Amino acid sequence: MSRAMILPCVVLALVPTLVLGADSPAVAPKLPVATIVERNIAARGGLAAWQAVQTLSWSGKMDAGGNNQPRIRAPGAPAPPPVKDPGAQAQLPFVLEMKRGHKSRLELQFNGQTAVQVFDGSQGWKLRPFLNRSDAEPFTADELKTASQQAEFDGQLIGYAAKGTKIEVGDVEDVEGKAAYKLKLTLSDGRVMHDWVDAQSFLEVKIDGEPRRLDGRPRTVSVFMRDYRRVNGLQIPHLLETVVQGVQRTEKIHIEKVVVNPRLDDSRFAKPT
Repeated sequence: MSRAMILPCVVLALVPTLVLGADSPAVAPKLPVATIVERNIAARGGLAAWQAVQTLSWSGKMDAGGNNQPRIRAPGAPAPPPVKDPGAQAQLPFVLEMKRGHKSRLELQFNGQTAVQVFDGSQGWKLRPFLNRSDAEPFTADELKTASQQAEFDGQLIGYAAKGTKIEVGDVEDVEGKAAYKLKLTLSDGRVMHDWVDAQSFLEVKIDGEPRRLDGRPRTVSVFMRDYRRVNGLQIPHLLETVVQGVQRTEKIHIEKVVVNPRLDDSRFAKPT
């Protein structure tokens, strides 16, 4: 989305805040879980449309830090150049391919080299040439656990009962100036996560991310989903922003292209060579 399109959206988003006041409570009618989930699925394109999706491909750029990160000057080395834009972020091109069965392949371009991370549904490997490692390495135990716990690309709400997930409706909360239903999801393995569904569009606008340990303690992580666009009848967010508790800099994924049901052979998710 161009800067010219973003500016009017920002201005319009400020209007309710100026009129209602920053402390105005989020308001939405009380609805049962089944109704919220049903409307969410319909808003995203419908159950049949998502069930017909067997593969998905995303491509774009992701933030990878930048000038606002601290620099350490090595003894005898010249001083780093002055920072022209402290908030600038380096952006790395990526392609993410997914196939039902929890198969995924991520390719990331960095300094003219391609890093690869694949998961075949049970095992995972990573190839990191930018670290001068030419051989594929297996996932660590934590990486394998995280990959195996990821939901399919149609999310946690579609078919939640069949997955053994229990959902409770919490308070209506304000998410970026709009009322959203806060859903508490208890997954079949006992994990608990939260999902916020916009009370007007019924699209998901925020979800819990994987907690991160910083300074010796876990920090909560939130992922905001914005800029929904229709692709083959499906509503898919094209901007994802990750916010870590206590960390000023956020991480954004800018999705430039989505392909529904591309031809992806299982060999794409095998150990890279």
